[in-house]
Amino acid sequence: MVFQKIECTNKLAELAQKVRIDVLEMVYGAQSGHLGGSFSAAEILVTLYYNRLNVDPENPSWPDRDRFVLAKGHAAPALYVVLAGLGFFPREELASLRQTGCILQGHPDMRKTPGVEMSTGSLGQGLSTAVGMALAAQLDGKDYRVWVLLGDGELNEGQVWEAAAFAAGRGLSNLTAIVDYNKVQLDGPTVEVLPMEPVADKWRAFGWHVVEADGHCVKDLLRAYDEAVAYNGGPTVILAHTVKGKGVSFMEGQAAWHGAAPNAQQYEQAMKELRRDLECSR
Repeated sequence: MVFQKIECTNKLAELAQKVRIDVLEMVYGAQSGHLGGSFSAAEILVTLYYNRLNVDPENPSWPDRDRFVLAKGHAAPALYVVLAGLGFFPREELASLRQTGCILQGHPDMRKTPGVEMSTGSLGQGLSTAVGMALAAQLDGKDYRVWVLLGDGELNEGQVWEAAAFAAGRGLSNLTAIVDYNKVQLDGPTVEVLPMEPVADKWRAFGWHVVEADGHCVKDLLRAYDEAVAYNGGPTVILAHTVKGKGVSFMEGQAAWHGAAPNAQQYEQAMKELRRDLECSR
């Protein structure tokens, strides 16, 4: 590792808020992208990368690194900000989001972006990929861990549950799934589009250890990660309760902000709120 892990929870919370500010800049500049799911995942991505994952920005292909798969690939802007902050690529690249020929596509592309482990965007496939990575570590006698972040709307995909059954059947204790449980997907509230409750019981029925956490509380996320790592009886899923569009009053909990870009007035209002909250967190 070539960077120092951050233990200070206040610093991690501040970084998450800065991620939201950068994501807003990127999506507004591109006039395209996904704000809602990027904002809800900010603390999850920051705590994972700055505190938990063993990765090397100077050697992204280091064989013994931990793996992270962003199954909900539409939250790519938030992942890009975190990767740039760690030095996987220059921060200047953030301004090129979704431009033709750039390394930062609308959804993660492992062929173009240093630090991206898997090309994602077709929902439902990320967990299967992560299961394959975790199984490879098990077969090769490696001790790296695999983490995967899913959207709760993504749980509608049958492939998720096929992968979940396989992971439990193989006892993949080195695999942790995190569900960005913001309860809103592209077409509306998840409970109205396709009810999946009780979600925790479904995962337990598939043989997974279930942990619930406040997905916007750094301390609670770190506590959940510790529990996941300590559990050796099979895979763990963390249900991270979050708010879609977190941090911007008119975006919070609104399906309309799943994949919309703000106009100038909305941008100014959103930036004002995010910067105000950043100052309050210091």
